Amino acid sequence: MEQAKPERGINSSWTYGLGMLAMMVPSQAFLSFYSYYYVDKLGLGLGLATLARTIYLVWDAVNQPLLGYASDRTRSRWGRRKPWLYGALPAFAAVFIGLFSVPESVAATAAEGGLALFYWFLAALVLFETASSVLWVNYGALLPELFAGAAARAKASAVQQGFQMLAILIGTAATPLLFQRLGFGGMSFVYAAVFLVCMLAFLRRLREPPESRLQPPLPFLQAFRITLSNRNFWIFHLANSFAQTVNGLLSSMIPFYAKYALGIPESQVSLLLASVFVPVIPLVAVWYVVARRLGGLRSWRLALIAYGVSAAPLWFAQSLGGGIAAGICIGFGLAGFLVTPAVLSGRIIDLDAERTGRRREGVYTAVGGFITRSSGLLSAAAFWIVGLALGYRSGADPGPNPELTFRVLISLVPIGLLALSVAISLLYREEKEEPHDQPQAHPEL
Repeated sequence: MEQAKPERGINSSWTYGLGMLAMMVPSQAFLSFYSYYYVDKLGLGLGLATLARTIYLVWDAVNQPLLGYASDRTRSRWGRRKPWLYGALPAFAAVFIGLFSVPESVAATAAEGGLALFYWFLAALVLFETASSVLWVNYGALLPELFAGAAARAKASAVQQGFQMLAILIGTAATPLLFQRLGFGGMSFVYAAVFLVCMLAFLRRLREPPESRLQPPLPFLQAFRITLSNRNFWIFHLANSFAQTVNGLLSSMIPFYAKYALGIPESQVSLLLASVFVPVIPLVAVWYVVARRLGGLRSWRLALIAYGVSAAPLWFAQSLGGGIAAGICIGFGLAGFLVTPAVLSGRIIDLDAERTGRRREGVYTAVGGFITRSSGLLSAAAFWIVGLALGYRSGADPGPNPELTFRVLISLVPIGLLALSVAISLLYREEKEEPHDQPQAHPEL
């Protein structure tokens, strides 16, 4: 019997990328402006804000692996991931609005020394992190499940990262315009609406493969024991954690680099940021071709090498023009690092499925995400160590050579971290050669 023609757009890479746009726009606005809103606008003490952030990070470390395991165990007529994604939609939108819509009576307590604003902030952070984790774990688990083979995964990852860069630009550049006109509360309603519309459009075109929900799940301890004893899993994510640190340093150090190394005014910092992130959108297509031809492991190693080499021009730039040229260079390396890991990560999950007889994308996505998110600590440690060594304390006390401090942080430290990533990647043992152009293995339902 001839198989029915798949409905247009079902499980396409563009549909999958729309989910990234939906989640990343409010997430980027959150990451960029929640501290500014609570600390600068509402007057929450920096110590209390740091305490809430610490609790938030601890909860994030605990809940992600548990959510991944629960998602893998889910059995429903709609699949494993869709029930979780649909269930988290209203919670994410509501909590995002609540995060940026603090009642005046609560905000006023900060000036009086009360703790009501702190409790509101803490509750909003924990709830937002929980809803976000449900979304990100299940969304991330879908890529290796829906797209089989290096070619399909490279394309899906490239499209996904293009949407991510677009969302970062929207969440960073459009947010100040929105809260200046509508206030932070109005901004949160706009982004919540964008999230719901785009996410529902994505979910309507999502069909999970039926075989994934027919397999009996592994017991809890066995599932994590097998995952954590996977040597290639650890090598892959440890290498990525050092490379991910470079991403964090780029985003956080560019304003300092612009001021102290390039000597340009704050009004031109956005141009420097754009020179790094805007070229990523077309450059992901280049890395899709590379990943398709070389496969997951070789393209991933090549991307780590290219990322390290591309950080060198930042050391030599002396003006806005030189900084923009250097930004475009490192954007090429960044595009490679954004596209290629998904191809190899999917391969690790495929080999695990061959050994265990179960698809366990949720556990691998959640545990791997926790490892790579440790890069935030590495980034903070690098800033502290280099600043201490070269005398930088703060804007009020920049030390004898702030230019050297931030040239080291934005160029030499990334080169060193990426060299370490490449060295670790050489320990990865490829078990089987993957077919580069294997078609998508899951027909539409």
